[in-house]
Amino acid sequence: MTDPFAANYGTWRGALRLALAHVEVATGQAAIVTPDPAQVRRVVFVCHGNICRSAYADGLARRAGMNVASFGLSTSSDKPAWPLVAERALARGLDLSEHRTTRVEDYQPLPGDYLLGMETRHLRKLAAGPLTAGLPRGLLGSYSEPAVPHMHDPYQLDPAYMEVCLDRIERAVAALVRCYPGATAV
Repeated sequence: MTDPFAANYGTWRGALRLALAHVEVATGQAAIVTPDPAQVRRVVFVCHGNICRSAYADGLARRAGMNVASFGLSTSSDKPAWPLVAERALARGLDLSEHRTTRVEDYQPLPGDYLLGMETRHLRKLAAGPLTAGLPRGLLGSYSEPAVPHMHDPYQLDPAYMEVCLDRIERAVAALVRCYPGATAV
């Protein structure tokens, strides 16, 4: 039987980080730099390893016709999506077999990029990074309904949480498509 706590938050740490992220966002401490929606030309998904959350978001947004990129803050380049994410994505109709990781150092910023992290700590790292400090940045989960400013990494956690996490990403990406029509591929 699946633990409802683990299924909804990944771990107790995930629940705590979610609560703290709500506070950080509410008090303006989340390092969010809101873009001018008319200027957004590409959405860039950011997570730790670029094998789970950002890989799935990238694939969904790409399939929806958006200009996208993704990278990991602590990864090596050219690794595939984590097999369990790829399997669950395929069951949902999304093929991630072509996804390959990108390191932050290999990311090429373009005018109109909007960086979307999964956690507030990602935003803090982006704010301090030489390639990313001046770019608008936000939290992908803030576009989900309800807003989830911390999407805990599902890597090696309860498979039920994987489904919850992927559902949240799907809702958020659908909202991005509506919010940023200028990021739609021509």
